[in-house]
Amino acid sequence: MERVKRLEKDGLIQGYYARIDPQAMGFGMLVFVEISLSYQSPDAFQKFNQAVATLPYVQECHLVSGDADFLIKARIADMSEYRALLGEMLLTLPGVKNSKSYIVMEEVKETLSLPISPSHPR
Repeated sequence: MERVKRLEKDGLIQGYYARIDPQAMGFGMLVFVEISLSYQSPDAFQKFNQAVATLPYVQECHLVSGDADFLIKARIADMSEYRALLGEMLLTLPGVKNSKSYIVMEEVKETLSLPISPSHPR
């Protein structure tokens, strides 16, 4: 318990969350979407960041290196909701040039845990 308090005090524990079953809530489809922008600049990234932050189905959005500019994780109900997410939301965000989607067939591992060893520097 003392170690947990120290981790909280040091800012390593940033909060506590309830883990909600997406299936039970009607969000049974998990999709990852790569987004490429028409141009890359701090202003273009900022506009995209602000717009994507407002989308309720998007759980995560990461600026990445590689062929795409952003990688998005979203949970939706079904294929019709996916079409709406892509066509009416993601592809209309500022600066979007194209996208590539990956529909998850099976979730092998999902966790928010990180390994914490006694020799951790903090």
